[in-house]
Amino acid sequence: MPLLKALAAQLAGVALVFFLLRSGLLGAVPPWALIAIQAVGACAAAVALGSERWWWVIHLCFSPLLLAVGQLGIPPGWYLGLFVLLSLVYWSTFRTRVPLFLSNHATVEAVAALLAGRPEARLLDIGSGTASVLRPLARRFPGWRFLGIESAPLPHLLACLLARKQANVQLRRGDFFAQDWGDYAVIYAFLSPVPMQRVREKALLEMRAGSVLISNSFPLPETVPDHVVEVADSRRTHLYCYTIPSRKKRKGR
Repeated sequence: MPLLKALAAQLAGVALVFFLLRSGLLGAVPPWALIAIQAVGACAAAVALGSERWWWVIHLCFSPLLLAVGQLGIPPGWYLGLFVLLSLVYWSTFRTRVPLFLSNHATVEAVAALLAGRPEARLLDIGSGTASVLRPLARRFPGWRFLGIESAPLPHLLACLLARKQANVQLRRGDFFAQDWGDYAVIYAFLSPVPMQRVREKALLEMRAGSVLISNSFPLPETVPDHVVEVADSRRTHLYCYTIPSRKKRKGR
């Protein structure tokens, strides 16, 4: 589990500093030197534990930032407030490793072009965030029905406020893997590489033949998309589009 690895790495860095102090190898050193040693030790432990590379940067910066912020004299209540705010926004990101990604206008236009040639149906956005995709699509396609599922409380609340007057948009807070995907002609996902194997398995198990899974930026493992849409935006977004095969063909995979 990433969180346990992160904790173990930080404790390893602390243990390294404690060992060096007790052994007398360091002598008299300033606090910044101890912090630097702890950070390097934590980073090395993270590498040894097989943590992803972005965790290495976090471990290198964590202790130095704590020391720097501690010298600013900020009242403790501000830290608590920031922690609560970040928890409401990112919620279970530490467990799912799916951060909050917001789809931009160019991506919404690309998804709209994919829907334009299809008969009116239902679309599910898994990890819908602030409904930045669903709200403009619902205005563009009033005959479609849109459902968004988001686990984080604050983005979900904001989405509900922004979409409150759109009758063809329904928003729920919870686990999108607990939702039956079989009733939707199109499913849109903008997640992370981590859950994509599970997304693939659930899509092949539950989605109807001919329905489409659109994955923003992260392709399904071991699956070749039917086509890839290159979005003309600064991020060079790619939409990986998968048409769900018949049950017979799925069993052959």
